[in-house]
Amino acid sequence: MTQERIEAYQKMRKALTEAPSLLMPNWNIPFELYIDACGDGLGAALNQVQIIEDKPTEGPVCFISRQIKPTEARYGASQIECLFLVLALEKLHYYLDGSVFEVITDCNAMKSLLNMKPLNRHILRWKIAIQEYRGNMTIFHKAGNIHKNSDGLSRWELANTPDNPAYVPLEAEPQIPIEGINITDIGTEFFEEVGEYYMQDRNFHIFTSLLDNDYKDTPSVNALDEIWKNSYS
Repeated sequence: MTQERIEAYQKMRKALTEAPSLLMPNWNIPFELYIDACGDGLGAALNQVQIIEDKPTEGPVCFISRQIKPTEARYGASQIECLFLVLALEKLHYYLDGSVFEVITDCNAMKSLLNMKPLNRHILRWKIAIQEYRGNMTIFHKAGNIHKNSDGLSRWELANTPDNPAYVPLEAEPQIPIEGINITDIGTEFFEEVGEYYMQDRNFHIFTSLLDNDYKDTPSVNALDEIWKNSYS
């Protein structure tokens, strides 16, 4: 990748995101949300098909992208795609809330996200997060070799910094202050008292007899207090 090509790409991206290239959202027609994730970045393009110069034309409403966080880099391909769908819905909520829209992804497993049995706590949390869109959202698979718009955004991702609209703060390590440590030595007296208490308990002797001999000895079981008898049976 030469410097000339990098500059050409930056100029093209700038031109694509300047008016009049971006469409004004029309909440009376469906949206199309293209999402993609790669090894380093996440990208999404929100499009609509609007009538421009008397013909239906698909164009972008907005773009978002960011770098993958270190914790997210450990996820599998399907998990990271599911994660970014949830993040994209969160960042674009003001466009998609109450709207009918399609999600287009090159991850075929995403189609079953709404109905799949949660495999771990992440999938469960993501399923809950997208329930409010159920009924308005349809997920479609699109082969990676023709899934171009969001694919480019994920490969030329913006830095995950506060000036990025898709910014997600890094998880801080929990700081738990230790104000003091108390150490108590119980000693042998406590355990001797517990042992004496058990030796005085009638049910304890019956239980030890049942364990040492015939644990189904009916007379011994019947001799237990009612609460223990129900638990034992």
